[in-house]
Amino acid sequence: MPILPPVPSRTELVDHLVRTRIAGEVATPRENNLDHYRKLANGDRHYWLGLELGDRWTDEQDVLAVMAQRCGVIDDTRHRMGQDTIDPELTVDALDRAAARLRKAAAGRERVLFATGHPGGLLDVHRATAEALRAQGCDIVVVPDGLQADEGVVFQFADVAMLERGATLWHTHSPAPMAAVLDGLERAGEALPDLVMADHGWAGCAGQRGLDAIGFADCNDPALFVGEAEGTLQVTIPLDDHVLSPRYYDPLTAYLLGAAGLTG
Repeated sequence: MPILPPVPSRTELVDHLVRTRIAGEVATPRENNLDHYRKLANGDRHYWLGLELGDRWTDEQDVLAVMAQRCGVIDDTRHRMGQDTIDPELTVDALDRAAARLRKAAAGRERVLFATGHPGGLLDVHRATAEALRAQGCDIVVVPDGLQADEGVVFQFADVAMLERGATLWHTHSPAPMAAVLDGLERAGEALPDLVMADHGWAGCAGQRGLDAIGFADCNDPALFVGEAEGTLQVTIPLDDHVLSPRYYDPLTAYLLGAAGLTG
């Protein structure tokens, strides 16, 4: 289990995010971003990440405008190829909003569920947050055994729900695993979570079900930002969700927990 670094200042964290390309000039190319915005606007459910968007976002320029405002991609409709960006200041702003919700969860000893579709990048962010909330008396949800979704099994490791296929933790955007978890809890007569911290379709499904949800999202995953704009998600945190090393997220995690009063 990695030991988190000291809590960085806002300036230190912004510098780190840019240096590691978690934010700033990120690896996801502009053409990939625009392709995903277009597919969301065209009604491709894969890009809705478990949200029900109806016909409210049928213009890809409206999606781009939300992404420029909430994620920090380049706000120029003529920019079609090449570099795109995530504003690190928006990342830290969202971390501060998420920290306020985590502080509330700790104060109320709430029931919290953690899940990730990006186990190669974000597993330890969720794991460390779960551990910190448990230390404050929160009830970290235990996922029922035997849940299946998308030809895989919903598997929980280090307090975090993930999808497993063939003994491999799976990168997935699908909302089906989260739906399986929530349905499984209801069948077992267990309380639903007060708060879900997740990403991709895990977060979108939870928000669509009316649960308080915090989601991490990359600049090519516009649905969660649209969900926050509509109030379906509490917070969407913009970042590159799979950079060179998962350890690059440790200062971000330390900042989040420090801002939430969950360190020490």
